[in-house]
Amino acid sequence: MKLFFQHYGEGFPLLILHGLLGASGNWHSMSRNVFGPAYSTYAIDQRNHGRSPHVDAMSYPLMAEDIARFMDDQELERAHLLGHSMGGKVAMTFALTYPDRVERLVVADIAPRAYPPHHTTIFDALSRLDVNALGSRAAIDEALAADIPSWPVRQFLLKNLAAESGGGFTWKMNLDALIRNYDALSAAVPESGIFTGSALFIRGGASDYVRDADEQDIYRLFPSAELLTVPGAGHWVHAEAPEAFGEAVMAFLAR
Repeated sequence: MKLFFQHYGEGFPLLILHGLLGASGNWHSMSRNVFGPAYSTYAIDQRNHGRSPHVDAMSYPLMAEDIARFMDDQELERAHLLGHSMGGKVAMTFALTYPDRVERLVVADIAPRAYPPHHTTIFDALSRLDVNALGSRAAIDEALAADIPSWPVRQFLLKNLAAESGGGFTWKMNLDALIRNYDALSAAVPESGIFTGSALFIRGGASDYVRDADEQDIYRLFPSAELLTVPGAGHWVHAEAPEAFGEAVMAFLAR
């Protein structure tokens, strides 16, 4: 499993893990402008996403093992980890499984618990769409609009399109594998231990992904954790409030 990644800057390593249906490119601006000047920043495509390999199996233990192998390949003994949503669960699983390899942990708008299937409507809409038969991104956007009325969500999804050399489009992500393994991706983080190192959980004030009731599980598994709320931001807190998010992460990592 050779994960695709984009690298920025020099210094102590920082690994960034995107969320479900995302990719390393979602973090390009922040990696280049905020993190890269201070850290050797690796924005990674996780399995079945972006330009990383397509495989049948997906689970948090498997994706945490992917990160361990990635660090081995890059000769990184320890690193900071930053993960959003699904990537946050991978980062949590990695920290619980390989605590000695994590310097500091940052988790963006996700808790360790299981979640209901939020993405079923999106998966259904994407599965029904024959993107190869549609002639433009605008046509694909229009076809998705009936099931996915949110323009920002559609633009996020359309970043997964890849143009075919003979015309038409295909999805970069392995949609079939994501759908088959969605139960595993919605599941709670496997409790393989505790991580006593420094951890920062950042949630959006307008998001319901990290509730007050989740604090007990967070502090049980990550007893040194801090919880920070960014007012007004939704689930994509790093995209909706990049300045506040970047400042919070940089201040935490620099301690």
